[in-house]
Amino acid sequence: MIGVLAVMLALPIAAGAAPTTVTPIPGLPPLTIPDIPGAPQIPGAPSTPKSTPTPEPTPSTPETPKGPAIPTVKTSTGWIALADDATHQITWWHNGNQVKQMPISMGSNAHPTPNGVYHTKEKYRDMYMDSSTYGVPVDSAEGYRTYVEYATRMSWDGIFIHAAPWSVAQQGRSNASHGCINISTENGKWVFNTIPRDTPIVVRGTIGPKYTGN
Repeated sequence: MIGVLAVMLALPIAAGAAPTTVTPIPGLPPLTIPDIPGAPQIPGAPSTPKSTPTPEPTPSTPETPKGPAIPTVKTSTGWIALADDATHQITWWHNGNQVKQMPISMGSNAHPTPNGVYHTKEKYRDMYMDSSTYGVPVDSAEGYRTYVEYATRMSWDGIFIHAAPWSVAQQGRSNASHGCINISTENGKWVFNTIPRDTPIVVRGTIGPKYTGN
């Protein structure tokens, strides 16, 4: 006991040092001694645990949405599109890379869009579509005369891909057109401004006949 006290008196107490309680001799009251910087730790004294830094979480890279396989068709523009009736989506590729996918509504069961490879032709910022151009009188039950925007012709017999804000609820879900590919106004504008003439558009999976035009 006297030896322990002598050690305590001989060592300087650091200002603000945290005291440590030890029991050097079993049966005797415990002693409180200060924590002295640089001094060897007394057996039995609790050690201060070292804090382990929390590792920074590794940021995850969002996955690119997977689309269908690119159709094996020739293109002179670098662009290829696939309008798939099974998903009611049209997917666009440029130089082999998927660029954009958008919901569509194609021809209804009464007017199915023919399957095959189309090529984009002239474009119209806005126009009137008239059923009489393919033999259906405007004033008949199936007739129509409709103002449309951002229309890109796909065939010479009247099939276009164009903005159709009236069918947005069906786009991506069902077919409601007279044979054209309906898309939103925003997507119609994108196609109008982005896709060059003679770009192949493949239509697949409809109940329509085979398209044999150019």
